[in-house]
Amino acid sequence: MLRVLMFLVPLALSVYAFIDCISTKDDDIRHMPKPLWAILVLLFPLVGSLSWLIAGKKRSPAAQGWSGVRGGRPTRRWVAPDDDPEFLKSLDEEEKKRKKDEGDQPG
Repeated sequence: MLRVLMFLVPLALSVYAFIDCISTKDDDIRHMPKPLWAILVLLFPLVGSLSWLIAGKKRSPAAQGWSGVRGGRPTRRWVAPDDDPEFLKSLDEEEKKRKKDEGDQPG
């Protein structure tokens, strides 16, 4: 079983890297042209695949640990309601108003 895995894991990695390489836009490729990366992945399956995954492709901001800051200034982005301080504050205000209204009514 171990012998099979030693063959299948590098093969699967090289197939994934090759497909990822040829399907990546030219603008998102770093250091070398796309055909050169594809040849590297095909000729040196393990080293080429690892090189492609590490250095060949520009990563998305989310994969780089994007913190919501671009060019030194924060950008506006969607925040879940339970993480939005303004929304939580409005809930507190509504709760206080509801309690006040209930207290004012004769009972």
